[in-house]
Formats: sequence, C-alpha cells, structure tokens
Amino acid sequence: MLATTATTRPARFGLRATLQQEAILRRAAEVSRKSLTEFILDSACAVAEQTLLEQRLFMVSGQQYQTLLELLDRPPQANAGLEKLFSKTAPWEQ
Repeated sequence: MLATTATTRPARFGLRATLQQEAILRRAAEVSRKSLTEFILDSACAVAEQTLLEQRLFMVSGQQYQTLLELLDRPPQANAGLEKLFSKTAPWEQ
C-alpha cells in the first residue's frame, strides 16, 4: 500500500455519501484507529490495486507477444521448488 502524509497529498477528492454510508465509514475508521480520510483512502487504494492486479487484458507489442508465444511453446522444465510445493497438502484440505 502506498504510504502518504498530509504534506504529500496535493490531490483533493469530493465525495457524496448517504447518511448510512457515512456512519459505517466513520465507525470502521474508528475501529481501525484511522482518520476518516485515511480509512477511505486506504480502502479505496486496496480495492484499486486489487482491480489492477485482476486485469486479464494485457497490451503488448507484436515482438513481446511473439516472445511470449515462444516461451509458451517451450517444453516444460523440471522445477524442484514447484514439485515440492505441489506435493504438499493445501492447508484447507487438511
């Protein structure tokens, strides 16, 4: 998560919320021991980062695409680390 201080926040947002939204945000901020601004920004940034990580469409050049296809066409290679990882039982299956 990106850490910021009040002196490094030149951008300003104006938000409108229902009374119920405000109440739940204020309560969650209190429980988190954060200011309302910190809580909203931290929460919004966390969701934004997750959204960006979930992107399934990647724009690449023709050469980058060709390189990716060549990598995918290579025969699989032994990977001791992956073999060890996949030989373990997942914690939720124990």
